[in-house]
Amino acid sequence: MKVKHWIIKIFLITLLLSAGISLISEVFIADMPIGAAIGVLLVIILVGIVFDVIGVAVSTCDEAPIIAMCAKKIKKARYALPLIKNADIVANFCNDVVGDICGIVSGSAGAAIAAKILLGAQDNYEMWVGIMVSALIAALTVGGKAFGKKIAMKKNKEIVVALGSVLQFFSFKK
Repeated sequence: MKVKHWIIKIFLITLLLSAGISLISEVFIADMPIGAAIGVLLVIILVGIVFDVIGVAVSTCDEAPIIAMCAKKIKKARYALPLIKNADIVANFCNDVVGDICGIVSGSAGAAIAAKILLGAQDNYEMWVGIMVSALIAALTVGGKAFGKKIAMKKNKEIVVALGSVLQFFSFKK
């Protein structure tokens, strides 16, 4: 795939995914109790972390052990190998598209949660609640990704093979 086509394709995918996810999270969070809204926010952050781990694992994984597994007819390796061969695209999608969308959506979800907290507050805590929610989201995201990157770099082959298993499960190929 030519670079120009990939850039246009990923731009459109990101635009549609972020609009859809933002719309869904805004609609759901607006009508949820605060505890459920925080749960949704944590799930969004977790998805961003998991995809960051996948992107790092795929981009740091050596191709040789996966090829050896393919030679031994280990089926999940057949599904993992294209991920490594297209590591730049997989990492871009996982780290940049999904990761950035989760970051942006978690920020807007955090703003909605801060607004919910403020609606129940009796004093003027607006600035402090906004700062606390934003700081907590950033800390959870960055800390979670730092923890995940360490695991992804140590266990990259296992993560890629596990992802191959997931792709095998959802594949229609025999």
